[in-house]
Amino acid sequence: MDRLKTLVVCLGLLTAGQCVAQDPIESVVNAAVNPLMQTQGIAGMAVAVTANGKQHFFNYGVASKETAKPVTENTLFEIGSVSKTYTATLAAYAQALGKLSFSDKAGQVLPALRGSALDNISMLQLGTYSAGGLPLQFPAQFDSAEKMLGYYQQWTPAYAPGSHRLYSNPSIGLFGYLAAHSMGQPFDQLMENTLLPKLGLKHTFLKVPQKQMGLYAQGYNKQGEPVRVTPGALDSEAYGVKTSAADLLRFVEANMHPATLERPLQQAIALTHTGYYSVGDMTQGLGWELYHYPVTLDRLLAGNSTPMAMQAHEAQWLSPPQSPTQDLLINKTGSTGGFGAYVAFVPSKDIGIVILANKNYPIAERVEIAHQVLSALSR
Repeated sequence: MDRLKTLVVCLGLLTAGQCVAQDPIESVVNAAVNPLMQTQGIAGMAVAVTANGKQHFFNYGVASKETAKPVTENTLFEIGSVSKTYTATLAAYAQALGKLSFSDKAGQVLPALRGSALDNISMLQLGTYSAGGLPLQFPAQFDSAEKMLGYYQQWTPAYAPGSHRLYSNPSIGLFGYLAAHSMGQPFDQLMENTLLPKLGLKHTFLKVPQKQMGLYAQGYNKQGEPVRVTPGALDSEAYGVKTSAADLLRFVEANMHPATLERPLQQAIALTHTGYYSVGDMTQGLGWELYHYPVTLDRLLAGNSTPMAMQAHEAQWLSPPQSPTQDLLINKTGSTGGFGAYVAFVPSKDIGIVILANKNYPIAERVEIAHQVLSALSR
């Protein structure tokens, strides 16, 4: 397609026949990223684009202000809640293998939850933040691996199961934890030894190995102080993945072209792209959030807004669920104290973008960059 061909600008005023080749994608990305880094004080960013099977990498600034090591497509970033899409894929894989059913109640899957409110909450409700009001974060007194089950055992729903969406780490975290339990292995072990290798991801980690620490970017908080994510209850399941722009782009491409994967994993990806209910213009998948494409910037911003993340919204369940074969923009944002991430792709157009930064900057800025680049690619 013409939009993906190298743009050639002939400099006739200089030397006859001499031309300069420019990448039109790079021009769009540079125009969006360079001013953002200045205004937001971001030390380093990695942007990766896939378009019609071709990968493009654009790297900016430094992975660490202390070492001045430049960002590359192999720099490791914390991706925060984009981790939920990996968790959802693992849980969907468990269903595809027949290890569990999304209709199973949480109390059925884990005996320790029997007799609690989780007896009436399905796996699908946990995976779609519709369990009845599980909060965004664990209360501090329960935010550890040893105490988290005690939280679920005493939790009381604020809403009828399935009636409301309330974005929640404890909700999808338990979804992943129970999926791993159904497969008879710890979550981290299943992720690192089974799912990630099957997806062809060799540079994605829950705990960064010592030999890879030199590639692990330093994150910075709003005051410019160095920070990295700290362990908490179900951190691996909800926000614990560290990966590179190159490996995250491979994950995007696996989501857009799953036919090369084994059949149960193809089925799992289709389940994560299925729309289960709508809130406004956003349709909730598993981990991923979906929009009919093309989508306006205003609608995409509304779906990724603070009220959408922080407030309860009535869920309009789809019967039957929305097929993943429709024209969709599929996205997810993620943040930790020192990092900001955003992923968006349009399978029907074979285009996608990954945006990683070692600062937690406003989500709206990430969405605007992605919308601008994807709109340019789809013309």
